[in-house]
Amino acid sequence: MKLRAKETLWFYLLVSPWLVGFIGLTLGPMLYSFYLGFTDWDLFNAPRWVGLDNFVRLFTQDRIFGKALLNTFYYAGLSIPLGLTASLAVAWLLNKPLAGMRIFRTLYYIPALVPAVATSLIFQRLLAPNSGLNQLLALVGIQGPAWLLDPLWVKPALVLMSLWGVGGGTVLLLAGMQGVPVEFYEAAAMDGANQTQMFFKITLPMLSPVLFFNLITGLIGAMQTFTQVYIMTGGGPNNASLMIVPYLFDNAFRFYHMGYASAIAWVLFVLILLLTLLVFRSSSAWVYYESEVKR
Repeated sequence: MKLRAKETLWFYLLVSPWLVGFIGLTLGPMLYSFYLGFTDWDLFNAPRWVGLDNFVRLFTQDRIFGKALLNTFYYAGLSIPLGLTASLAVAWLLNKPLAGMRIFRTLYYIPALVPAVATSLIFQRLLAPNSGLNQLLALVGIQGPAWLLDPLWVKPALVLMSLWGVGGGTVLLLAGMQGVPVEFYEAAAMDGANQTQMFFKITLPMLSPVLFFNLITGLIGAMQTFTQVYIMTGGGPNNASLMIVPYLFDNAFRFYHMGYASAIAWVLFVLILLLTLLVFRSSSAWVYYESEVKR
């Protein structure tokens, strides 16, 4: 018992820096923001309790929030499946045993290391009406749209930009592919399976835990999109690209509606939590874990 108490003391002593940081810098601010969600606070005067008024206003009166919510779902609904598909396709290509493949793997991963601000500035120029991508389209006789200035094209432009950073997910999928036992493919080949059948019957099931992880992280990231919108469009034109986090930022730091911004933050938290739980609930139908196979 004395040894166990000593080990327990050392455990809490060693994790105390993290505990102090979590309570002081994460849990504490979260709880305070929850309180602020029920108040009217402009940063200069004392918070005034308003009960559920902020949440009622969000869902019954604030049309801009509704548009930001729809824009966020639109962006997440397109960027996540496209990102997963692109990263899977690139990982499959990079898994080929060809000369110089390590160079290509490095090149595909480098964009994932570029800061979001730099990437946004690059794509702001690339998607300008008279330069970048439109110049390439003009070479084949296609008149490109004003990507970031047209309400119809601004969200697809942001989705297109999201594919720039698929290298992070590609690395995980590539590692998963290289972890699939070669014996599985050899046995399938002996049974007469072709490459397509091997991909869908062996590779995809074995990669399902990695795809599940990429889906969860992609969902959380897409629902919290901020930098691209803030730098490239500012939510325009006519709020066509406005999403929840930029709208939260504007309310908090431009209009000083801290209470209202806190309410938006907690609505976003609940949305992400519900979507994440929904994905977790569905995982039993499509995620394969080798350790769970009954012998």
